[in-house]
Amino acid sequence: MIDRYSITASAAKIYERFRADVLPSYTANYNAAPTHLLPVITHSTPHGVSTFYWGTSPEWSKNKPLSEKIINVRVENILEKPTLKKAMMKTRCIIPADGFYAWKKVGRKTAIPYRFVATDEELFSFAGMWEEYEDSDGHELHTFTLITTTANEMVATVQERMPVMLTRNAEKIWMEKESNEGDLINALLPYAAEKMNYYPVSPRINDSTVNVPSLIVPTPPADQFGNLTLFD
Repeated sequence: MIDRYSITASAAKIYERFRADVLPSYTANYNAAPTHLLPVITHSTPHGVSTFYWGTSPEWSKNKPLSEKIINVRVENILEKPTLKKAMMKTRCIIPADGFYAWKKVGRKTAIPYRFVATDEELFSFAGMWEEYEDSDGHELHTFTLITTTANEMVATVQERMPVMLTRNAEKIWMEKESNEGDLINALLPYAAEKMNYYPVSPRINDSTVNVPSLIVPTPPADQFGNLTLFD
């Protein structure tokens, strides 16, 4: 499961990379987590950055609170479920990012957080899908979920899944309104390991309320309790 990532670039950098206008309310997020309002670009309105909540509502439980919503959808499930294929065709989006986090288990009670980035340390995008729905109080909300795939060789040293990081070409296909189902599925591949780096970060990343620049600074491997470990 992917439940943390970072988007730390300025609004100007996001515009330069995606050619999409950024809302004045945008702020960098070093610890993007489920239920947070985060920048999203939909394939139907590619020239503007929206802010959606992370966590979509399952088809059968529209009134679930945000904390119970689906944050990841597997590529394999899109192939198997007609409702997900339909969503892929109608409500695709990309999620601007510059890194994601994963935890490596090195003991029954020990997990080390790592941050994965592109080797050029530039902005990239995750593939996602979004939805619009009403909560139990009748308020209209927009939410999104990240699409995940099998981990590449690098990420697999930490965990089995990774978000779909789109190459520039795959991003173009994902955002193209006329792309067909086959082209879209073929764009959802694991990112090349040789184009990525990773390093351990502070266990403070476990707390979704912490959002400070020091979270992305390389830190000696430590478990979730802050204890230094020899494992790496």
